[in-house]
Amino acid sequence: MILIGQYDSPFVRRVGIALTLYGISFEQKPWSTFGDADRIRPYNPLTRVPTLVLDDGEVLIESHLMLDYLDSLVPAGQAMFPRTEPLRHKALKVAALATGMADKAVSLFYEQRLHSEVSDMWTDRCRTQIATVLDVLEKDRAGEVSEFWFGDRIGHADIAVAAALRFLNDAHPGLIDMAMFPRLAQHAAKLEALPVFKLIAQEFVAPA
Repeated sequence: MILIGQYDSPFVRRVGIALTLYGISFEQKPWSTFGDADRIRPYNPLTRVPTLVLDDGEVLIESHLMLDYLDSLVPAGQAMFPRTEPLRHKALKVAALATGMADKAVSLFYEQRLHSEVSDMWTDRCRTQIATVLDVLEKDRAGEVSEFWFGDRIGHADIAVAAALRFLNDAHPGLIDMAMFPRLAQHAAKLEALPVFKLIAQEFVAPA
């Protein structure tokens, strides 16, 4: 498999971490949607990352779809999204909140970086959405006593939250006081200390 994208993207990173944890070999193409758009477009007409090229040449173009496919390749007991309800929809919700928050952090960055006139209404909206999601995730994590979000094994929800928080704080230093979200900060720090999180990582690189 070929994973296209850089690891400062939380979406690319969550897929790279999952591939590594599953022991699935892959090649990373650290292409940027800005500087390498012409390279990405033949694989993905949206020119977005992550893009995952399967061994048979099929291309997957959305991170959740990629993880759903990877889960199908492993025994049910090893899949990092629970296979049974109600844990499955709960884990999907946590992951969706985390990736949605990351998407708002991306939108906020582009608004501030690419527009000569920044919309206060849009930036305030993004900040409110980010803070509200963090509050919901903090309360949800505070209600869990297991080592990871949904048991004693790491799951896609854990990875999504940690990757989103890393991007948020790298792209917007000082925007959020993580002391207000101690359970999230503690959980993310524990994950970032794992070897796979150190391996599948890079410093945030602002698009030129």
